[in-house]
Amino acid sequence: MKFTRTLIAVGVAAAMAAPMALSAQELRVGFSADALSLDPANHRNRETETIIRNMFDGILTRDADMNVVSELAESWSAIDPTTYEFKLRSGITFHDGSPLTAEDIKFSIDRLTNENAMGGQTSPRQSLLSPVTDVEVLDDLTFRIKLETPWPILPAMLPFQEMVSKAHVEAVGDAAMADNVNGTGPFKLVEWRKGQSVIMERFDGYYGGASDIAPVGPACVERVIFQVIPENASRVAALLAGEVHIIDKLPTHMVGQVEANPDTTVMAVNGTRTSYVALNNQSGPFADIRVRHALAHALDRQLVIDKILDGNASLTNGILSPDAFGKNADLPAYDYDIDKAKALLTEAGYPDGLDVTLDVDGANKEIAEAISAVVAQAGFRIGVTVGEGSTLTTRYRTKGEPIDGQMWLTSWGNGSLDPVGIFNPTHRTNDRGNSSGYSNPEVDALLDAANAETDRAKRAQMYADAEAIVNRDLPKLYLWVAQDLYGVSTRVSGWRPSSDSRINLHDACLD
Repeated sequence: MKFTRTLIAVGVAAAMAAPMALSAQELRVGFSADALSLDPANHRNRETETIIRNMFDGILTRDADMNVVSELAESWSAIDPTTYEFKLRSGITFHDGSPLTAEDIKFSIDRLTNENAMGGQTSPRQSLLSPVTDVEVLDDLTFRIKLETPWPILPAMLPFQEMVSKAHVEAVGDAAMADNVNGTGPFKLVEWRKGQSVIMERFDGYYGGASDIAPVGPACVERVIFQVIPENASRVAALLAGEVHIIDKLPTHMVGQVEANPDTTVMAVNGTRTSYVALNNQSGPFADIRVRHALAHALDRQLVIDKILDGNASLTNGILSPDAFGKNADLPAYDYDIDKAKALLTEAGYPDGLDVTLDVDGANKEIAEAISAVVAQAGFRIGVTVGEGSTLTTRYRTKGEPIDGQMWLTSWGNGSLDPVGIFNPTHRTNDRGNSSGYSNPEVDALLDAANAETDRAKRAQMYADAEAIVNRDLPKLYLWVAQDLYGVSTRVSGWRPSSDSRINLHDACLD
């Protein structure tokens, strides 16, 4: 394919039922989902965070290459294994003109981490900063974050936490924060038309954002609009018609349409979501490691990528994506080998093959059916059953209760690119994302040790060792990490995508 894999894109979306005339100063994103809330502390949703991050900044952020860099902070350092000190940039103001201080940071983090800190409600983001015990204010611009135990990934987790104004929250109340925005980000809220659009305008008093991400200063465009267009075909049509400048979640089967248009292009970036088939390790045929290995040898993963995903994914032999910290690059692959798969099934007591059920949500039905067709040659007779995502999550992510199913095609995102965000929840005994019922004390010990290890090289080796064990045990059939695809107008310049799937518009310009 000819599309660009490191981007210069940015987008915006129109918010009217009737098309609006495009302006060189109005950037529009055709967006797949509306925000759930505009309160940075009251969601666990990537689409919501994408919109919010254009109005709120965090202490730290990530550049397009996923490196952690300063944003509101001027500098930071680890005082000891459980204490980090941060110095804020001077002169930063909220949209209402009030200054940002360390007290606002403490208030924001307390609101994220403390029980019942949001008008009697606990933030759904609390677990993202669970080791944080306190924020100590040293002066107007200096503060320290205290941890219960050593937690070296604190900097990697802070880009996902946006800071709010203490005075503003206390004035309007927690409930009003759902749509009453007063951030420090490059754009101010104009109007949220729920289910239709989020309209923002440039904040001319913006301090400039991360000094390590050029250009530094106010946003390039005067106005941005996130237009909610859930249907794939409608988003593509809006892009091709010039009604929006960027669309997210471009389906692979529509890539050709966008590439064929002289005014649009396709841009891709490695995603952070690992796809896999969770296999019930507790009971049934997949409790036998030989059956799990047989399935791995029965599936030609590259064929599915090429034929169903149009080549837009990278193979992975473990839970970690190719770009993740601590990824074991030397994991052996389970090569496509029908004879080996049949031999393993016979050894496990299934000489005539095996009947099993693969659960999947509607969005991934085609992939599930392709997997079923490929592995049938080895004797796996897989019936594909479509269910609601929330129902399947309840059945398989049981936190120690028996798994209610045999196989589940699913995925897990890891925007921080740190293993703690994906490896621990999906593979530690009885953890919240362990949809296989997998339990290996050696893996648990390595993950627990890595969680507290401050030596970066030692920590990386722990994850590599853990992934090697998991590769052998194969509690899940690891598939691929799909690319995030965007359709982009050729008028867009200055913006690059990032692997965390979020569209930050500060640097976007329109020619």
